[in-house]
Amino acid sequence: MASQSNPQSIHDFTVKDAKGNDVNLGDYKGKVLLIVNVASQCGLTNSNYTELTQLYDKYKSKGLEILAFPCNQFGGQEPGSLEEIQNTVCTRFKAEFPIFDKVDVNGSTAAPIYKYLKSSKGGLFGDGIKWNFAKFLVDKNGNVVDRYAPTTSPLSIEKDLVKLLDA
Repeated sequence: MASQSNPQSIHDFTVKDAKGNDVNLGDYKGKVLLIVNVASQCGLTNSNYTELTQLYDKYKSKGLEILAFPCNQFGGQEPGSLEEIQNTVCTRFKAEFPIFDKVDVNGSTAAPIYKYLKSSKGGLFGDGIKWNFAKFLVDKNGNVVDRYAPTTSPLSIEKDLVKLLDA
């Protein structure tokens, strides 16, 4: 198995959950992943969390996992503690998908998983993530298949998810 310094897939990473516990992403082998940098106070928050929850409820039993990484790098729109973030996500949006530790997605302090995601699927205007709710679609083998802009509606990528779930 490759180390985080030379990852071969998403499954080679260990990240921290919102409670500070290590989570080996290898535990998600065989699942389709949608990895999203999230924020509680963004103009995109309501629509994204609502639609992500709809997708999760519809497809979690078929092998979908949504991995949400809070990020405060865009307009300071995720200033809360992890407890506050989880409260917002779970109470206001009834989201049941896992929330991870707050991360940076750009710059020298970017989390290793985000460096890998960006190097696997660069964006339209370079590798940098432009705003909250950038989405990365990962297949059952841990390969990054696609990247979607923050303004892309989660429901609009349902057909891409279904294709991977059925593969």
